[in-house]
Order: sequence, then C-alpha cells, then structure tokens
Amino acid sequence: MVTKEQVEASLTSKLKPIHLEVTDISGGCGSSFEVEVVSEQFEGKRLLERHRMVNAALEEEMKEIHALSIKKAQTPQQWKPSQDSSSTTQAKDA
Repeated sequence: MVTKEQVEASLTSKLKPIHLEVTDISGGCGSSFEVEVVSEQFEGKRLLERHRMVNAALEEEMKEIHALSIKKAQTPQQWKPSQDSSSTTQAKDA
C-alpha cells in the first residue's frame, strides 16, 4: 500500500516543490491520489512534460497506485497570482 507520506516524500525529493498538496482520494487504501505541485523545475516545460515529470518522480509508487490526478503542475510565477487572488477573496470575506 502506498501512503500519502510516501507520495509526498518522492515528489519532494525529486521536484523540490515550494508548494505540495497530496490528497488520498481512495478512502485510505492508497490506490488513488490527487496532487498539486508547484516547482521551479517546471519552468519552460509544457503541461504534458510537467505531468510526465510528476509521473517519473512517482515511478515506484505508480506500480501500486491505480489513479493519479494532477490538479496543478505550476511554476512559482503561475502559482503566485492564484495565491494573491485567494488572499484577496479571504480578506473580503472577513
């Protein structure tokens, strides 16, 4: 069984993300995960290349994972604007 922590460790060691969110969407059995990854290593890469990098980083884990949903694979510059807008929304709600 693959754990959320294993997925996080592999992505962290290989992609050095500044933001990483891993969610086990399999109900705890470790077969399905959603990930959001923000890494400088994605700079200059197309979306398909970024997804391949994520899959390559999880090569061992993918032998046991049945489904991997990559929600975000962004550069820090792409991620920052979405962070700014969400903090603006939160300020309005407060």
